[in-house]
Amino acid sequence: MKTLDFGIYSLALVSPFFVQAQGCGAEKESSRPNVVLIYADDLGFGDLGCYGAKGVSTPNADRLAANGLRFTNAHAVASTSTPSRYSLLTGEYPWRKPGTDVAAGNAAMIVSPEQYTVADVFKEAGYRTAAFGKWHLGLGAETGKQDWNGEISPALADIGFDYSYIMAATADRVPCVFIENGNVANYDPTAPIEVSYRQKFEGEPIGRDNPELLYNLKHSHGHDMSIVNGIGRIGYMKGGGTALWKDENIADSITYKAVDFIKANSEQPFFIYFATNDVHVPRFPHERFRGSSSMGLRGDAIAQFDWSVGEILRALEDEGVLENTLIILTSDNGPVLDDGYADEAEELVGEHSPTGYLRGGKYSTFEGGTRVPFIVHWPSMIKESAVKDGLVSQIDFLDVMASITGVSGGQRLSPDGAPIEKNSWLGADDGGRPFAVEMAANHTLSLIMFGWKYVEPKGGPAMVPWGPKIETGYSTDPQLYKTVDGELDENNNVAAENPTLVNGLKEELERIRNTRGYYIECR
Repeated sequence: MKTLDFGIYSLALVSPFFVQAQGCGAEKESSRPNVVLIYADDLGFGDLGCYGAKGVSTPNADRLAANGLRFTNAHAVASTSTPSRYSLLTGEYPWRKPGTDVAAGNAAMIVSPEQYTVADVFKEAGYRTAAFGKWHLGLGAETGKQDWNGEISPALADIGFDYSYIMAATADRVPCVFIENGNVANYDPTAPIEVSYRQKFEGEPIGRDNPELLYNLKHSHGHDMSIVNGIGRIGYMKGGGTALWKDENIADSITYKAVDFIKANSEQPFFIYFATNDVHVPRFPHERFRGSSSMGLRGDAIAQFDWSVGEILRALEDEGVLENTLIILTSDNGPVLDDGYADEAEELVGEHSPTGYLRGGKYSTFEGGTRVPFIVHWPSMIKESAVKDGLVSQIDFLDVMASITGVSGGQRLSPDGAPIEKNSWLGADDGGRPFAVEMAANHTLSLIMFGWKYVEPKGGPAMVPWGPKIETGYSTDPQLYKTVDGELDENNNVAAENPTLVNGLKEELERIRNTRGYYIECR
């Protein structure tokens, strides 16, 4: 064991391979819960009613918060999608593995079959496992070499999922088809699929050359390649036929598949990874949600997301399993308004603050990039609703689930998470995590610790350079911001006045970056 001295701060550290959960709340439950992770895309800290949203109603998410725990200091590991999802599923920081930046639609599978995942935790505990919606972690053995007209391998069955109905990447990237258990769903043999991220296909129109074909959404920046459903995409695609999705039906498709899975597996414990695309561009919600907010398509997409939450709740209630189902609702990173489509998100935002008035947003090192909604609902265990300000990181998801299912035996099973966070996630421990690390789009790392946030000096443009009007937070100088009662003041850099603290946090960040299994002892 080692003691760190930060001037007025000191702390005992120990390798997590030897941390026992006893004394930190690892008691087994008598009945294993079903677990549903509702993982929103680009949903900001301020985008739900229970977090202060204006101009949009989210009664189903608010219901979860009103009957569960709502966290105000929870963080995705990264301010972009692929790395945050990678870390949540594997418990490994994304900088440890090459290829975890925002993935192309034809990227090879980033999570290796030999890696231990959250789905493996549940399989080991005897659960049925399923994934629905946005994937964005690659498929197949080699980038650009997938057979979209046959079986794609490796796929999600190789990392612990019994069933999957997913999008290969996101709705703004080709291929624009669902993948069901490693094969294109509703495959149309008359329209074989070809995908390229290098060159367009002869005779296939693209957004930049044929804007008259963009009858549903036009691009504001980028997103001017293949046209599917009257919307330009990133990447080039040919074929698909009747297998091509319609953006306005994506939420319905993944929601009803998840509902069917709940109905078919209600007699045994199950785990659902339900990853929506609604708030991510292109925002094109079903017409029944149009006009349901005052913010245009982005607000309407939030309402559509909330509808999906409600349908999941309804299915759990109808099957009589809601009481013993643990639901976690969170987001992969912070929000962005104009992320490439002319959907008037900036013009119509009004008084609503997607970040909840935090600085920055998606891509950023500021808190708006990684501080996200985090709601925990488990009626049989959480008897009183509460708002919690303890520090939470999604890096711990694998180990918390291992603890809840009784798989871990008190030991950490992930490369970088911690087995001791169960009670803080379920409300019995208000302390939260001792530290959290965040990664921005350019790999700048930040460390939240001792009530401070330290941002390493790395440099880069002050604003996201490709279109979104978001401050990056990048600087060649170290940054230090003080947290007061869970509220972070990122407008007042006090690094110059606190050199000892800056140096100590810098050393700890380097130790975390370079040391697998680093964790602070639970006390």
